[in-house]
Amino acid sequence: MKPVWKWIIGVLVVIIIAVIGVGWYFNRNWKPLLEERLKEVVHNSTNGLYSLRYDDLDLNITLGNVTLKNAELIPDSAVYQKMVLAKEAPNSRFHIKLTNLKVRSFNLWDVIRKRKLFIKNITFESPDIHMISEYHAYNDTIKPKETKTLYDNIKDVFSSVNVRDIKIDNVKFKFSKIEEGKSSDILLDSIGIKVHDVLLDETSIKDTTRLFYTKMVEIDVPGFEYDLSNGLYVAKFDRLTINTQEQNVLLTKVVYKPKMSKGNYFKTRGQNVTMADLRFDTLRFEKLDFKRVIDDQQTIARNVQIKNGSISLYNDKRYPKKSSNKIGKSPHQQLLKLKQLIHIDTVFLSNVDVLYGEFSAKFHQEGVITFNNASGIITNVTNDSLHLKKEPWMRADLSAKIMNQGLLKINFGFNMMSKAGVHTYKGTLGRMQATAFNKILKPLLNVEIGEGNIRGISFNMQANDRRNWGDFRFDYDHLKINLLNKPGEDMNKTKKGILSFVVNNVLINDSNPDANEVYHIGKVNYTRVPEHTFFKTMWQSLLEGIKQCAGISKEREAKLLGAAENVKEITEGSKNVIKKTGNFFKGLFKKKDNEDKEEKKEK
Repeated sequence: MKPVWKWIIGVLVVIIIAVIGVGWYFNRNWKPLLEERLKEVVHNSTNGLYSLRYDDLDLNITLGNVTLKNAELIPDSAVYQKMVLAKEAPNSRFHIKLTNLKVRSFNLWDVIRKRKLFIKNITFESPDIHMISEYHAYNDTIKPKETKTLYDNIKDVFSSVNVRDIKIDNVKFKFSKIEEGKSSDILLDSIGIKVHDVLLDETSIKDTTRLFYTKMVEIDVPGFEYDLSNGLYVAKFDRLTINTQEQNVLLTKVVYKPKMSKGNYFKTRGQNVTMADLRFDTLRFEKLDFKRVIDDQQTIARNVQIKNGSISLYNDKRYPKKSSNKIGKSPHQQLLKLKQLIHIDTVFLSNVDVLYGEFSAKFHQEGVITFNNASGIITNVTNDSLHLKKEPWMRADLSAKIMNQGLLKINFGFNMMSKAGVHTYKGTLGRMQATAFNKILKPLLNVEIGEGNIRGISFNMQANDRRNWGDFRFDYDHLKINLLNKPGEDMNKTKKGILSFVVNNVLINDSNPDANEVYHIGKVNYTRVPEHTFFKTMWQSLLEGIKQCAGISKEREAKLLGAAENVKEITEGSKNVIKKTGNFFKGLFKKKDNEDKEEKKEK
C-alpha cells in the first residue's frame, strides 16, 4: 500500500473518531442545556401561558436528529384568567399532545459557525389538538401592547431558524367554543396538514407573504358530520381543503338539514317554527385573512362563492306560531348585531334552487312556491363600523325563475348605518302563465287561477322599519279566478260558479290596461305590522300594488258592498267573494314567513 493511501485512511479514521467524539460530547452535555432552553423559550415566548412537557428527548448530533417522546404543550388556566382580567388574553388557546415529535437532518456546524439552524423536515406523530375559543370584546377595541415576537425569544441562540417541511398526519382536532359559561364542541378526525418553508429571522415577521412565519399551510379534512346542540339538525360536508398561500377555503357537499321528517320535526317543536334544509355542492372563500380568523375569529375575505345547491324552507300552520315584534330584526340589521366582525367584498350565488312549502291547517294540503336557478351577487357584506362610515350601503343583485317560468330580477339596497332601517328594492318579473301559482294557491287558499297571462311586473320601492312606499306596475290579460269548494264538501262541483263569476266580472279587472283601456298603476303606501318579518312586509307591500293594478280599490269594494245591501243573496255572496279574493291575492305572491330563520342559525 502506498504511503499516500495510508495518510488518507488515517485522516478519515481521525475524522470519524472526531465526529463520534463530538457527537458523544454534545449528546452528553448539550442535552440538559437543550431541554432547559426549550422549556424556557416556550414559557417566555407565551408570557407564561404555555408550558412544554415530554417523557424523553433523544438527541443525535452526528445525524442531526432530535425526537421528543410523548410531548405536550399545556395552557395554564390560572395565567389565562389573569390575562383576562388584564384584558390581554387572546380569544383562542391550545392544548396539544404528540406521541413523537421528530426533527430530522439539522446541521450542527452551521449552528456553531453561523448561529443558523436549518432543518430538513419535522414530523408530528398522532397529534391531538384541542382549541378553546372564548370571545373577548376588548380584542376588537383595544390595541394590543407590544409583545416579544417568537424571533425575539430565540435570537440570542440563533440568528435564524428555517424548516423546509413539516408533516402532520391523522390529526385529532377538538374545537370548543365558550359562550356565557357554556361550552359547545366540534370533533374532527384524520386531518392532514402540511407546512412548507418556516422561517424565523429578523425580517420574516414582517413578510406579508407569510402566515405566522410560514410560506404555506395546507389542510385537508376528509369528512365531517356534527349533531347540533338542539338535537334537531345535523351539519356535514364531504371535504374541506385550506391553502394559506392562496388564501382559499373550499368545502364540498355542504349540508345543514333536520335529523327527522317534516311531520316529526313540527311535532317535536310543538309550534310553527320554520324548518330549513340547506345543501350546497360548493362553498368557497377566496383571499381569506387567516391571521384574523385565528387571532380574533373575524371573517375578512375578498369573495365567497355559493354554487349549485338548494334551500328548502317549510312551515306547518297546524301548530301555533309564537308572535313577537320584528322591528329592527331584518337580515341586514341582524348582521350588524353579530359579535364577530365580518367583511366580505362580494358574495357570488350561482344555480341555487329555493323552495318554500307550507301545510294548511284548514285544507290539510301542502302548497309550494319555488325560485329556481337563483343567482347573483351581494356586495359590501360587513358589520365593520369604520368601513361602513365610508361606504354604508350593502347591495344585492339577484335573479331567479319563479315556478321555473318567469324570470324575476330584483335589486336590494341596505343603508347599514341607518337606525331607522332604511332600504330599497326594485325589480321586474318577465312573462309567465299565471296558472303556475296554483301549486301554492290551491292547497293553501282553495282557489285557483283558471287562466291568465302575466306580461310583466315592475316595482320600485323605498322602505324603513315602519313603512314601504313606491310605484308598482302589473301588466296582464285574460285573468280568470275559480273559487273552489272545500275538499270533501261537494265533490260533484269542484268550483263555485256564481261566486267565481262575480269575482271575475265585478271585483277585478281581467286585464291591465282594463276593458276601457285605462292603465292602472299601483301607488303603494304600506304601514308595517310590527309582528311581520322583513320578507312578509315586503310582499304585503307588493300585494297592495297588485290589488291596485287589478282595480281592487277601496272605493270599488265599498260600491260593491253598497249595491249588495239591496239583494240579500248577492250580499252574502259578495261578502264571501271579498273575503276569499282578499285571501287569494295575499297568497298570490306570498313568500315565506322568516320569523325564526335567524334563531335557527344562531342555534
